[in-house]
Amino acid sequence: MAREVRDVVLVDAARTPFGKAGPGGMYAQTRADDMVVAVIRDLVRRNPNLPVERIDDVAVAATTQIGDQGLTLGRTAGLLAGLPRSVPGFSVDRMCAGAMTAVTTMAASIGFGAYDLALAGGVEHMGRHPMGEGIDPNPRLLAERLVDPEALLMGNTAENLHDRFPQLTKARADEYALRSQEKTAKAYADGVIQPDLVPVATRSTELGWGLATADEPPRPGTTLEGLAGLRTPFRPHGNVTAGNSAGLNDGATGAVLAAEQVADELGLSKKARLVSFAFAGVEPEVMGVGPIPATTKALAKAGLAIEDIGMFEINEAFAVQVLAFLDHFAIADDDARVNPYGGAIAVGHPLASSGVRLMAYLARSFQAHPEVRYGLTTMCIGLGMGGTVIWENPSYDGKDA
Repeated sequence: MAREVRDVVLVDAARTPFGKAGPGGMYAQTRADDMVVAVIRDLVRRNPNLPVERIDDVAVAATTQIGDQGLTLGRTAGLLAGLPRSVPGFSVDRMCAGAMTAVTTMAASIGFGAYDLALAGGVEHMGRHPMGEGIDPNPRLLAERLVDPEALLMGNTAENLHDRFPQLTKARADEYALRSQEKTAKAYADGVIQPDLVPVATRSTELGWGLATADEPPRPGTTLEGLAGLRTPFRPHGNVTAGNSAGLNDGATGAVLAAEQVADELGLSKKARLVSFAFAGVEPEVMGVGPIPATTKALAKAGLAIEDIGMFEINEAFAVQVLAFLDHFAIADDDARVNPYGGAIAVGHPLASSGVRLMAYLARSFQAHPEVRYGLTTMCIGLGMGGTVIWENPSYDGKDA
């Protein structure tokens, strides 16, 4: 039987406010799976035309799949959120690109015709489960030099990028980081970010119950002088600091995906239309360059050039990896198309959840810029990978900028 490939749309995306990891963070005593439940429930609330009994699957990613981030999160979170018991679910792990992979996996199933509607997202509670907790790497990885030892510490891979590309100076990284903070502050002031934030009840034995309504990590008072004075923990006299990197964070994200004709049939919104996606591998010790080959592959699959992309959402794990991407594609450091609402350096990067945060930001850019037809979301991935998803703007008015 011949199958027709169907267009897939992003119906909606939402997230919890992101918190600082650790005992002082706002989610220190909040369970990871409860954050996912809050997102799923809010997505259902925000989309009253979404028939929950027709959801075909739920994919939830986590990098550290133990404790309250284990036990097949997609299934358990769906049950806890009150989805019908007929709705299945599963877990995903592609480190930082977990939520991105959850989205592309669900989208591929929808495009193939196996599914009509799906939920995809991710969570990381880095305060409860630091990256690498409980792992037991096969000794062959290092003994046979399959992976450079520095590849196991992300900060070292960022320093390696500075070594490989000397033009990517600490000064450029700090300037980029400052712009991320400034753009995030402006986006908050303009009310761009808040509509996609899901309030989450928080618990503290000292303070009692609270409500998380805004991101905890942003530092709106950041200055270049302050950034220049930060220590370089990964290397003496290095380039990577807490100021030009994303922090350790807690948070969850979620998205509703649908076949476009199903979205039309049900009267669901269409915030972005999937065009293509690609993942690529690179040397693990310079994992920050991963978005470059992933984007090259995704563009080729779509029959597009980098010049066709009108909006970029690049995950800011480290400023240097964003700069490497921009230099490769001859894009200016301060190009207005890049992360217009700021990024992970300001709001945080709860590992497996961040892919959907990028998509939510891109959807907001699409809404604000009907003259832009194509945009992309891209991120570097631990152990030497990159992932890119190219999207089309459903609000495109045919008038090129």
